[in-house]
Amino acid sequence: MASIKDKSISFYQKARMLYLEKAEIIAGEESKLKDLLQKTSSRIKDLSNHPNVKTVIEPIMVFKRMINAHKNGTHKLSTKTLGLLVLGLLYFVMPIDIIPDFLPFIGFADDVSVVIAIFNLLKNEIEDFEAWEKTQLK
Repeated sequence: MASIKDKSISFYQKARMLYLEKAEIIAGEESKLKDLLQKTSSRIKDLSNHPNVKTVIEPIMVFKRMINAHKNGTHKLSTKTLGLLVLGLLYFVMPIDIIPDFLPFIGFADDVSVVIAIFNLLKNEIEDFEAWEKTQLK
């Protein structure tokens, strides 16, 4: 008989695989990527006054700018980086995740954690992108 710990690990592994598979599909299709970016903008707008969401707005905006620059060919990203950015946005927009968003106070904790984890994982790529972005404004 599987223990609760084993069952929860299995659940998290299945959830992770589901999100990774969806992220790969979305990253590979421009129309799905565009739809994800639109859903992200809408979700940010809907939740702009939620205190926990404010923590992730800047990282999400960076993710969106990086994806847009990749889409229009001005700043290419590796497949891994693109996949992680899509994964972060996908997790943010999905209403059903590990901790449902409708739960007060803690509902966005996992969303914030995932976005911040991806932001920290891609810190070097994000810094490179932001430096490149500044050169484009001149």
